[in-house]
Amino acid sequence: MAKSKTKSELADSLAVELADSLNKKFKNTGYQTAFFLDGDTKAPSEVRGWVGSGSSMLDLAISNRKEGGFPVGRITEITGLEASGKSLLAAHALANCQKEGGLAVYIDTENAVSREFLEAIGLDLEKMLYVPLETIEDIFEAIESIVVKIRESNKDRLVTIVVDSVMGASTKIEMAKEFDKDGYATSKAIILSKGMRKLTNMIGREKICLIFTNQLRTRLGVAFGDPYTTSGGKAIPFHASVRLRLKSVGQIKVKKDGVDQAIGIKTRCQVVKNRMGPPLKTIDYDIYFESGIDNYGGWLNVMKQFKLVGTAGAWYTFTRADGTDVKFLSKDFQGKLEADPELKDEIYNAICDAYILTYKPGDNITNPKSFTIKGISQINKEIGMRILYEI
Repeated sequence: MAKSKTKSELADSLAVELADSLNKKFKNTGYQTAFFLDGDTKAPSEVRGWVGSGSSMLDLAISNRKEGGFPVGRITEITGLEASGKSLLAAHALANCQKEGGLAVYIDTENAVSREFLEAIGLDLEKMLYVPLETIEDIFEAIESIVVKIRESNKDRLVTIVVDSVMGASTKIEMAKEFDKDGYATSKAIILSKGMRKLTNMIGREKICLIFTNQLRTRLGVAFGDPYTTSGGKAIPFHASVRLRLKSVGQIKVKKDGVDQAIGIKTRCQVVKNRMGPPLKTIDYDIYFESGIDNYGGWLNVMKQFKLVGTAGAWYTFTRADGTDVKFLSKDFQGKLEADPELKDEIYNAICDAYILTYKPGDNITNPKSFTIKGISQINKEIGMRILYEI
């Protein structure tokens, strides 16, 4: 019987020699330079963990895996119009980072932080580092200082940095100009381009989750295509591994003393760019002014999308693995899950089985008929495969 070969014996001998040569050549950098992507080493391209967004369904859409979220060692951009929940979503990431024992850093360019609201969503403000800054240059210098300090003290500590927002940050050139004088229109884009090239490489080797929020702006004169763009040019969209676009799609109201009062907003989040999994997924979730993102409301939306529940009037029915039916109203859904952890796990696993897109060896991804997933239509284009998700 032939003896099975070890991993080192299976490796290409020339590739091993080249890797050794490159690592010796660049040893003064202090980092390994050449890798084999076999899972045994942490290349800069490897995700170093995940930070929850506050919505487990959005975590699933971003990471295409259970218990995912915003990628660590990568850059995320959250975009949207005003009052769409950008700062709130980023703040939830900071709160979840703290829950994992990590350090939360909030870089604020808008001077509009609400202490009460941050505490309401679970942030420990005595442990959160708050850094108000005015210019893009200062933001990059602050982030670089944080990275250097982490390398010196505790490289294994999870750190989440939120920059809120790119739109609110000026440049030193603009700050030096008088109000009636124009600054250099391209100065922000130029500085962002230089800074993002440097930051991407620095963060890729650390347990740092970097999140930028950015305001959508209307492009005048655009009759076809996307009518929106973001502040600061194309540097952040290019370097970000994940880009989200938020949109407020309605209000949540209750009657009080016979009058309708808004207590929250319904938000739609589209993953417009994703290097962690398939892009163009869309998640709906509710935001309450008093408590933030309602995690379980997003569950019910996805269950309806993938037909994991039956409906009869206001009642929903979920059929368990043993064949028993669980009936509930939407207002009772969260309480039922919290009261029955086994039911919660079963529903979550059912959602993941329906939602997660997996590729198997031999799949012909250029043929839309080669594999199908519930709720997803796959269209083959001449330039490749584009995945469109039904909303």
